[in-house]
Amino acid sequence: MSARIIDGKTLADSVKADVAVRVQQLKQQGVVPGLAVVLVGDDPASQVYVRNKAAACEKAGLHSSVIRLHADVTEEQLLDEVRKLNNDNAVHGILVQLPLPGHMNSARVIETIDARKDVDGFHISNAGLLMTGQPLFRPCTPYGIMKMLESENVSLWGAEVVIVGASNIVGKPMAMLTLAAGATVTLCNSKTRDLGAQTRRADVLIVATGKPGMVTGSMIKPGAVVIDVGINRNEHGKLVGDVDFASAKEVASAITPVPGGVGPMTIAMLLVNTLEAAERSQQSAASAATV
Repeated sequence: MSARIIDGKTLADSVKADVAVRVQQLKQQGVVPGLAVVLVGDDPASQVYVRNKAAACEKAGLHSSVIRLHADVTEEQLLDEVRKLNNDNAVHGILVQLPLPGHMNSARVIETIDARKDVDGFHISNAGLLMTGQPLFRPCTPYGIMKMLESENVSLWGAEVVIVGASNIVGKPMAMLTLAAGATVTLCNSKTRDLGAQTRRADVLIVATGKPGMVTGSMIKPGAVVIDVGINRNEHGKLVGDVDFASAKEVASAITPVPGGVGPMTIAMLLVNTLEAAERSQQSAASAATV
C-alpha cells in the first residue's frame, strides 16, 4: 500500500478563489475586508509567516497591514496598538504573531483583542464558544484540517480520532471540532503512556508535537488517515513533519505531506475567518441602520 497524498496547496487555492469571489461581493457594498497583523521583533520564521499572510490577502483582494514593533517594546505599548486596531472600523481581523518576546504575557495580549476580530480564534471567549459547539471563529489550523478531511470524504461520525499534541492552538480545538463531528476522540500529550498503543487505534491520526518524525509507520493503523501538522527542519536543513513520511505512507490510506499539506490551509482559513468577520460587521451595520 502507498497512501494517497492529500494536496493541501490545491485545496487552499480553491478556498482562496472562493474567498476572492465573496470579497468582491462585499466590495460592491462598500466594504473591504481588512486584516491587521502585529509583528514584534525580527524572528525569521515569524517574518516569513507574516509575509505569506500578507501576500495571500493581497491576492484574494483583502486589505492587509503589518504593524512592526521592536523586540524591546513594552507590553503596554503593544496593548495600546491592539486597542487602536480594536477601534478601527476598517480592520475586521487582528492577528498578533506568536511567539512574543519573553517579557510579554501572551495570554494577556490575546485577551486584549476584540473577540469579534480574533481571527486566530485564541481569545478565551472564542475558545469557550468552540467548546460549547457554537464557534464564532475556528482556529485556522484545525479549521483547515476539517476542510481537508471533508474534501477527502472522510466521515468522522463514529470514527476513532487520536490527536498527538494538546496545545491550545491545535490539539485542544482539534479535539472539540472532531468531537462535534461525531468522533470518539483521544487527546495525547507528553505524559501519555505507550503512545503507540493509542495511535494504532486511530482511524484518523492527527500529529502536532513539533518533534520531527516522532510517529512512525509502526505506530499507525493500516488504512488510517494521517494528518501531519508539524513543520521542522532536520539536520540537513530539509523541511519535515512530525510523522516519518516514508514509513507512514506505506501503512496509511491517505496522508498530508510536509510541506504542501496543512500549512497552506492554515493561511487559507485565516482569509476565511477575516472575510466572515467583515461579513458579520456589514450585517450588524445593516441591521443597525434599519432600527
